[in-house]
Amino acid sequence: MMIAKMQCEMCGAESKVPLKRVRIEGAELTVCGSCARYGTELHGAAKSPAAPAGRPTGYTQMNTPQPRRTRDFFDNLGGDLVEDYADRIRTARLKLGLSQKDLALSMMEKELLIKKIEKGELIPEEDVRKKIEKALEIKLLEDSSSDSQDFHQAKMTTTMGDVIKIKKVKK
Repeated sequence: MMIAKMQCEMCGAESKVPLKRVRIEGAELTVCGSCARYGTELHGAAKSPAAPAGRPTGYTQMNTPQPRRTRDFFDNLGGDLVEDYADRIRTARLKLGLSQKDLALSMMEKELLIKKIEKGELIPEEDVRKKIEKALEIKLLEDSSSDSQDFHQAKMTTTMGDVIKIKKVKK
């Protein structure tokens, strides 16, 4: 009788001993003992990654508010678009008595684009911003005197690159 060798899905090593089922970064993998330390070991029947635990298949989670996109370092370099652009656009549109569809037609853009910009889900590109400013007679750019203040007050977040120090192992 021949013993089947199994292969680790992470490092590719072949093993005669049974592999472990672990969750690494949200993916369920069958890995060797040395790779198992990078994830959380799953006990019991293996679950498919398509059906997350705690939620029946076929259901999607609705009504969860999407977090507003925070501005990052590169957004503040130019310092161009105001933080509350979505509110300013909505308010100006309503003052003029325009619907989102009317505004989109006057700008020769899609209504969905206007909806996403007004929700704050999308930052308008330069040409779209100019069209909005012209159609609604508003300014969406910050004045240059506040650029240096906003740059220093910008909320900076720590990235993995700021935290990790890679040490080379000498052989």
